[in-house]
Formats: sequence, structure tokens, C-alpha cells
Amino acid sequence: MTRTWRRSGLLAAITVGLAACGSPPEDKGGEYAAPATAVSPSAAEPVPAETPETAALGMPAGAPAAFQPCTPCHSVVAGKNGIGPSLAGVYGDKTAQVPGFAFSPAFRQANLTLDDATLDKWLTSPMKMVPGTMMTFAGEPDATRRAALIAYLKSLE
Repeated sequence: MTRTWRRSGLLAAITVGLAACGSPPEDKGGEYAAPATAVSPSAAEPVPAETPETAALGMPAGAPAAFQPCTPCHSVVAGKNGIGPSLAGVYGDKTAQVPGFAFSPAFRQANLTLDDATLDKWLTSPMKMVPGTMMTFAGEPDATRRAALIAYLKSLE
């Protein structure tokens, strides 16, 4: 991988990540800095164990490359909300249950269980599934990438 490719990939990832941001956190006690991210060649390929390079890219160790667009807004650390809520332990929960995060009224009223089928539909098109959601992510059309994301979310419990 050349430096030029990494730089252009990083710029594209930051642009996409910022465009995918949702509602701000309710609890503004901590600073949230959106990490820089990079595009990986395979959606299901996990990021290797954390190294200084993967940490600098903002990708959690073990995350699939498909998680890259999520990193500017979502943390995988319990209790660490950013622009979006922490994703730690959300699999299997009802929607809008992350403490300290200001969910949109539409998402609070959705009353969905975040299981495989619901997450697959949500990740395909959040705005179609829950009209009025604050999450501006357009969706992931690739079923393999969605499956990798869902498997990763399950592992965060």
C-alpha cells in the first residue's frame, strides 16, 4: 500500500465519516474527538490486534473493515458516547437504551430489538427503517459487510 493511496483513502474516509454523523450526545461531560480512519480492502477482514498504526486510524482491535465508517461517530467502549451512542453491549437490547445519549424521538419510539434481522434491515437503510432518525448514515448495501458488522456488534457484549 503506497503512502499516496493511504492519504487519499484517509481523506475519503474522513469525508464519509463526517457525512454519516448523527445526533450529538446528551452528556457533554467528556470531549469527543472523531478519530481518523482508513479504508481496508476487505469488509469482513478484521483489523489486526491493536498496533500504534491501527490505534492512530481509530479502528478498534478486531473490528471488521466494514466498521470503518462507524468510527467517527461511535465508540465501542461502554459509557463513552460520541456523536452517536456507544455500541458496546447494544446487541439484543431495545432501541434507545444507551444511558446518557440523546436519541431522536423517532428512534426512541421505534421499540425495536437489536437482533440480527433488525440490525440487517437498519444497516441497509436507517432512514427508511426509522423515518425521522438523526443518524444520517445512508446505509450499507453489501450483505457481507452488514453481516461482518452484526457479528462484530455481537462480540461487543
